[in-house]
Amino acid sequence: MDTILQMAIDLAYQLQQDERCQAVLTAQQNADADENLQQLIGEFNMKRMAINTEESKDESERNVDKLRELNTELRAIYASVMANEHMMAYNQAKTALDEIVGKIQIAINLAVQGRDPQMAAEQSSCTGDCGSCGGCH
Repeated sequence: MDTILQMAIDLAYQLQQDERCQAVLTAQQNADADENLQQLIGEFNMKRMAINTEESKDESERNVDKLRELNTELRAIYASVMANEHMMAYNQAKTALDEIVGKIQIAINLAVQGRDPQMAAEQSSCTGDCGSCGGCH
C-alpha cells in the first residue's frame, strides 16, 4: 500500500480515538436514545414534507395561509429540537470535531499547494471570507 495512504489511514484511526470524536459518538448515541428528541425530529420531518407538498402545488391550488401556518409550526418544532439538551451537546461536540477535521484538510491543501502545512495550526476558524484562508485555493 502507498505509504502516504497508510499514514492517512493511521491518522483516521487516531482521530477515531480522539476525545472530540468520542464526544460526538457519545452525544449521537444520547440523542438517538432521547425519545422526545426523536419524536420532535419526526414531527419536523413531517411538517417539512407537508410544506414541500403544499409548495409543489400550482399557484392556483396553493393555500398561502396553510403554508404560513406550516412554516410557523416548523420553526417552533425546530426551536424545540435545537433547545433539547442532547441536541445542544451533539452540536457542541460536532463543532469541536469539525474544527480539527477542518484544520487537517487545510494542512493537506496547504501542502499540496507547496505552502507550509503548519499554517493550518495557526488558523483559528473559517471566517467566511475565503481571502483570509490559505487552505481552499
